[in-house]
Amino acid sequence: MTADPRRQVPRTDTLLAEPRLAAAAARLGRELVKDAVQTVQQRVRSGELPPADAAGAALAALPGTAGGLRPVLNATGVLVHTNLGRAPLSAAAVEAVAAASGTTDVELDLATGRRGPRGEGALGALLAAVPAAEAALVVNNCAAALALVATALAQGRELVVSRGELVEIGDGFRIPELLAATGARLREVGTTNRVSLADYTGALGPDTAVVLKVHPSNFVVRGFTRAADVAELAPALAGTGVPLVADVGSGLLRPHPLLPDEPDLQSTLAAGADLVLASGDKLLGGPQAGLVLGRTELVQRLRRHPLYRALRVDKTTLAALEATLRGPQPPVQRMLDTAPADLRRRAGALAARLAAAGLDAVAVGSTARIGGGGAPELELPSAAVSLPAGYAEPLRRAARPVVGHLAGGRTVLDLRSVLPEQDAELGDAVLAVRA
Repeated sequence: MTADPRRQVPRTDTLLAEPRLAAAAARLGRELVKDAVQTVQQRVRSGELPPADAAGAALAALPGTAGGLRPVLNATGVLVHTNLGRAPLSAAAVEAVAAASGTTDVELDLATGRRGPRGEGALGALLAAVPAAEAALVVNNCAAALALVATALAQGRELVVSRGELVEIGDGFRIPELLAATGARLREVGTTNRVSLADYTGALGPDTAVVLKVHPSNFVVRGFTRAADVAELAPALAGTGVPLVADVGSGLLRPHPLLPDEPDLQSTLAAGADLVLASGDKLLGGPQAGLVLGRTELVQRLRRHPLYRALRVDKTTLAALEATLRGPQPPVQRMLDTAPADLRRRAGALAARLAAAGLDAVAVGSTARIGGGGAPELELPSAAVSLPAGYAEPLRRAARPVVGHLAGGRTVLDLRSVLPEQDAELGDAVLAVRA
């Protein structure tokens, strides 16, 4: 008579009491571990797994953290990949987040025991990095910064903006819809491809609240084109009382030799903008944040507006931002500045390691990109490891997921978006999939 397989299934309480699983429950939470145990019990019940292996299988199925997000190796060649969380934080920023995760002096002056200014360290770091700014403010993303500006400065009044800058970015998000939702009235000037200084000045009137410049970062219009830049607009607006606000998008602090067409915060303010807006998690290389820098009087108006309270960032974001600005070069900037010769050397070494293990792996030239809507036409010379196409899906599903891209019927792992200290881990992940 065959034994009932249900009698061979380890009991739930027995498995949860197993020392390794008990320790995991203390770290991850009992319910998460219990779910893994119940999944394993079903595998034992179906005959897929021997009962003696139940505890080990449950332990192997547990995530690294109680959160659902999994760390991924970005081998796409896109430095700021929105689907992969944009800029990876530096080690210094990660340490700062951990330090700020408990109780902290985010709004306390420890010397006096009284309430202190929120985010003073991060704001000071921003002003040190962008000397042309008189004051700074941080909200939760660049769209929030734009919404706060339009609400606080232009609600019920006219906001002058070029038709060619009323852009749509990722996931169907449209700048004009955001601006209209704030109660500002859009005064569109120029045409899709051409706008002149006279178009802007001709639109000014007693109801004009703001002139807005939006950098169309995720596309380029070529041919019969004309635009009025900040340096041209600022003198024309001087004395009118109408502030010039520039959304530069990518968070580049200062000019970069590889990015001649990408506006930066320091130069835009120096050219005469009254406020500049940017993202913290793109070329700056920090956490998701919306940066507002410029004239003190305007920044204070934004800070005093009731909407600011709903948009301000938390202590961990402030900590990560300050550490990014004051600490060592963050990963995105390291990736951008990597010499092509170094990338070729790394790709050759990794391909040789994989080939020695019997894999069809070769080092190839590649082309990387900034991503995140920045410098859409810029191609960065890079190097990669090419594998058979069948590796793409198993690598994405691996215990340590790796995301590359398919090109020419092969899986391409571009090293421009991988830090040198991750090369060994990338090789381990490929070998584990092969095994």
